[in-house]
Amino acid sequence: PQKTSFHRSQTLGYKNGFAFSRLPTVGIGRERLYVNQLSQAELDELSKRPMLTYRQAKQAPPSGFIPAHVAFDKKILKFDAYFQEDVPLSAEEHYRIRQVAIYYYLEDDSMSVIEPVVQNSGLLQGKLIRRHRVPKNDGGDHYHWKDLNRGMNITMYGRMYRIVNCDPFTQVFLESQGIELNPPEKMVFDPYTELRRMPMHKYVTPSDFDQLKQFLTYDKQVLRFYAMWDDTDSIFGENRPYIIHYYLADDTVEVREVYKQNDGRDPFPILIKRQRLPKTFVDKKKSFPSCVLEISDQEVLEWYTAKDFAVGKSTTLLGRTFFIYDCDEFTRNFYRDKFGITDFQPVEIKKKPLEEVPQVIPPYNSFGVLEDSLQNCFSLLPKPPRKDVIKMLENDHRVLRYQVALESPNPEDRKRRFILSYFLSNDMISIYEPPVRNSGIIGGKYLGKTRVAKPGSTTENVMYYEPSDLTIGSTIEVFGHRFVITDADEYVLNYMESNAESFPTATLQSLRDHFRPRQVLKETAKSDIPMLGTSDQEMDELIVQAQEEMKLHKYLNNKSIQEAFLQCDTDGSGILDKAKFLALCDSLSVPTNSFLVNKLIDLCSCGEDKINYRDFLRAFPC
Repeated sequence: PQKTSFHRSQTLGYKNGFAFSRLPTVGIGRERLYVNQLSQAELDELSKRPMLTYRQAKQAPPSGFIPAHVAFDKKILKFDAYFQEDVPLSAEEHYRIRQVAIYYYLEDDSMSVIEPVVQNSGLLQGKLIRRHRVPKNDGGDHYHWKDLNRGMNITMYGRMYRIVNCDPFTQVFLESQGIELNPPEKMVFDPYTELRRMPMHKYVTPSDFDQLKQFLTYDKQVLRFYAMWDDTDSIFGENRPYIIHYYLADDTVEVREVYKQNDGRDPFPILIKRQRLPKTFVDKKKSFPSCVLEISDQEVLEWYTAKDFAVGKSTTLLGRTFFIYDCDEFTRNFYRDKFGITDFQPVEIKKKPLEEVPQVIPPYNSFGVLEDSLQNCFSLLPKPPRKDVIKMLENDHRVLRYQVALESPNPEDRKRRFILSYFLSNDMISIYEPPVRNSGIIGGKYLGKTRVAKPGSTTENVMYYEPSDLTIGSTIEVFGHRFVITDADEYVLNYMESNAESFPTATLQSLRDHFRPRQVLKETAKSDIPMLGTSDQEMDELIVQAQEEMKLHKYLNNKSIQEAFLQCDTDGSGILDKAKFLALCDSLSVPTNSFLVNKLIDLCSCGEDKINYRDFLRAFPC
């Protein structure tokens, strides 16, 4: 107990750059060693007088020394032991036996206690005492290998261990050191752990029917029936095919659905899972619940068996009635051998023809092109309608332009003029309104390029406006707005005359009558004939043509026009200033920008700034 130093002496060193070893003179704790000291015989030998030689006398080789940490390296004594642990709070066990292994390390006289890990024990197992020198008593002594033996108790840190056996190396080592070993003992096992390892006792009442024989005889033998479930009485119901499997090994029934490609149903193959199906229930009491999750033999009087299934009969399984119309070859052979049934004529199932639902095309909602919108009624992924590529290439950049007036009861819209463009490449129409200064109306695009259908056309028989429908004076209806064609481009007349076989005669004649005064005026201008010398016959012809054109403008009131001019002529001379005349025409919505009206104004001119309005009023008869 008084020893405080446990250092080992140094036996390795260097001298003059060479490594050498020396024998230790002191042991652990600087205790003097008498093992490496010279014996009396060796001292006497050295004290003798050496013989004279010509060389130095040979020294005796040193005796071999092996340290303890080298001699006993990795040499461990193992003892099998156990200890008993109390279990106070358990009704199933009062104590617990825990098996351990005690290791003694000969190198430094240290010890450790390790408990083998038991799966699902719920205990903290493994290293119970770490490796160190275990104290033996309060006097400072430590356990030595001489204190360990079989069949003895050893107390370490207040816990008593019972050593029952040791391994062969430990037995050989202890016997070589002269220790007499006790006979080995049997290892004690934990009673609760052994109880859990024992199988639980099951008490099964023997049955008159041998189920094992049935399983061994009919294993993997299944009866297959083809059935139909008629669900047409419910809404959206139909006749659905099913396959009924009857397992002969345990009298269970399974119902599987039959799926076809693109039938629109989710892939749930099993309608009724494999189970025993009740056929007749016991008379229930009123207090018995109507919904039972698990049906036992006490509630069922009779279960479904193989004799309850037959071709041509209906069977009710869990509230659904299935009509069996056929079975497979194995099922026929089984019923023929087991029950003597030979009639297996399959029943033909007639399917009701599906009612053809006519495709109703909804009315056109005026959004987009009719052909393009119609594709949404034929396919979920609509394709654009096919275009006439040859027509587009032949008539590319060919446009027929017309001047149209808006037919509206509002006086503000009567003076508005539009340019209607008809594209020959794709039969589309666009309307543009030229901006007019100080009119209060913003000009620009009035209608984008689109195909315009005629009034009264339907989605089944749609008719679009064509160049033959665009005549001078005709009215076209564009999405609820009515326009009157008042003028056209000369290119329209030239194109129709060059393709006269493709257009009606009336359309071509209306354009010729409209452009005839212009052609006469051009010819007159080329012949250098002054306009002032115009004959009365030409005046009359021009007035007749102007009257025909004014009929197209239905909003004009001839009586109010004449009254307005008479009121402005205060002196009754029949002549007005040209500026005052034009301002009065604008206030009365007279189309002064028309070619015939301008020509008539020129014929009625008296000098540079005077106009004879009485000749002009002949074009507006009351």
